[in-house]
Amino acid sequence: MPILLWLEQDNLRPTFPFMKNFGAYLLFLGSLFRRGESPKILFKRTIDEAILIGIDSIFIVAVVSTFIGAVTCVQISYNLTSALIPKSTIGFMVREMTVLEMAPTITSIVLAGKVGSNIAGGLGTMKITEQVDALEVMGINSTSYLVLPKIIASILVFPMLVIIAMFLSILGGYVAGTLTDTLTGQEYITGLRTAFIPYNITFALIKSVVFAFLISSISSYKGYFTTGGALEVGESSTKAVTSSVIALLIADYVCAQVLL
Repeated sequence: MPILLWLEQDNLRPTFPFMKNFGAYLLFLGSLFRRGESPKILFKRTIDEAILIGIDSIFIVAVVSTFIGAVTCVQISYNLTSALIPKSTIGFMVREMTVLEMAPTITSIVLAGKVGSNIAGGLGTMKITEQVDALEVMGINSTSYLVLPKIIASILVFPMLVIIAMFLSILGGYVAGTLTDTLTGQEYITGLRTAFIPYNITFALIKSVVFAFLISSISSYKGYFTTGGALEVGESSTKAVTSSVIALLIADYVCAQVLL
């Protein structure tokens, strides 16, 4: 792949490194669809990646989302001191915060640290041990074989994890509210049912797909262009997480501005 080899040359020192990196990122995405693998191989690779990304992330997503819902419920009840505000408002606010922001964004930030660093570290290790070069020598498009399944798997799995996070976060708020006698279970459920807008669920799932693409593609880009040794692999993983989180927060604002 001449374009990717050209981008890896050390003697290229453009005046605007951001533009160079962004252009290289776009070319990297374009290379995913050149000399693609057969649908059978792509499907098998995608399922394997989905298991690694999704199944291995359920525990951390469950723990984080449950406690976020519980803490949100406790903090909202602490601030609602007026007797004129019904306690069911706590359930309403927990639901809105969870669906619109907490579940898709916080879950994706957590996954950026876990999944993003794993993707960048794995590809970086393959790069410095010349396994990627071996695939190219065999006539296999390494980006299509290694990276495309990760991106597709992330896009498929992230919405499922976000749905789990929504459910557990709301459940965590329910448990925290009832155990601390902040409100009754009926009051919490009444708040959950108040002024529900189904589009908010769609909005959250759209954000999760966008976040999945950004995290998986940016992490793959950072890992694929790793050069050096083990130290550089660690640096690539760190840069992948940092860049993914920044891109995720920018995309969060853009999605809110455009879709709401």
